[in-house]
Amino acid sequence: MSDFLNEKFTVAAVQASSILYDREKCLEKAISLIEESAKQGAQLVVLPESYIPGYPYHIWLGTPMWYHELFKEWFLNSVEVPSKTTDALCEAARKHNIHVVIGISERDGKTCYNTILFIDNKGKIFGKHRKLVPTHVERVHWGMGDGSYLNVYDTELGRMSGLVCWEHTMDLVRHSLIAQRSQLHCAVWVGFSSITGWDTLFDMSTELSARYHAQVGGCFVINCQSTVDKDNVEKLTQTDYQKEWIKPGGGWTAIIAPGGSILSGPLKGKEGILYAEVDMKLIADMAHWHDATGHYSRPDVTSLLLNREPYKVLRDMNNANNISNPKNGSGHDQQSVDQIMNLLKQLEQNLRSSESDELSRRLSEIQREAVHAFTRGN
Repeated sequence: MSDFLNEKFTVAAVQASSILYDREKCLEKAISLIEESAKQGAQLVVLPESYIPGYPYHIWLGTPMWYHELFKEWFLNSVEVPSKTTDALCEAARKHNIHVVIGISERDGKTCYNTILFIDNKGKIFGKHRKLVPTHVERVHWGMGDGSYLNVYDTELGRMSGLVCWEHTMDLVRHSLIAQRSQLHCAVWVGFSSITGWDTLFDMSTELSARYHAQVGGCFVINCQSTVDKDNVEKLTQTDYQKEWIKPGGGWTAIIAPGGSILSGPLKGKEGILYAEVDMKLIADMAHWHDATGHYSRPDVTSLLLNREPYKVLRDMNNANNISNPKNGSGHDQQSVDQIMNLLKQLEQNLRSSESDELSRRLSEIQREAVHAFTRGN
């Protein structure tokens, strides 16, 4: 694995409005932004949260019955992976020789997910992240991601990660990416400062989160948000009351160096693309002072558990004989089952000649492990 510490390259952070909720028009605009970024020499471009087909702002503006038709339009325009939409994004990345990180609403069956798509400059999707916890009323539109999507990816540019919006307030989640040695962190957000009452608070929250992650993680943060244009407001509002709650503008976009200093931006309240040169040697400046998961950590005192098991709706409750059979696809081989059973037999024999509480406790632990192994399907 290369540390990529001798590289210099340009990155781009896009702040732009979506064309709500039109997948094809959003795709067309995204491709034009990718092309423009590449023309300016960027080797990585990051686009905002749920850029295709747009963030579902309507969930904050009325009741489910009021926005049902808007939900239906948004749902039907969400993006399947793979699909013609992702193929077009991949082709744009390949054609313009640029890495693309973009927020989409991913439709999988009858559930959508708030997803980040990672595409390399060869036009290949190399990663995907689903937001772990949709924020507040987002839960009526998006499902939850799981730990299998909490990854850091090796790329030609460096080790790359991404989180969506207020996932940046989930410190253990951020720490898991830092522990995987992310160097280029892509932070995609909705421009929520267009919502009345969040005008200042959301920008402050964004800046604090992005700069703190760059400081603690010793990594670059490409932070981008969406904006709201007049057409969006017109589409989303039917009453004067609703028009008081959302207005054109919003957005806080910046490119941040390891340690938290701002290299470019912030861009606020309007569309645009920020550019900055990334010098990977700057990571060494922070390494001199601390490494939150290395020389400035105490895993013997505090440590983090990461569950990478994919969330499943359907699990086969097989018996031990079925689990040991590879044809069942459970992933448990005969050797592992035999080892557990032998341990149980040995402890059972020891207990017959001893009344040790410790042995009884240990037997209970092994029995629980065995039951878990027998009932868990991969």
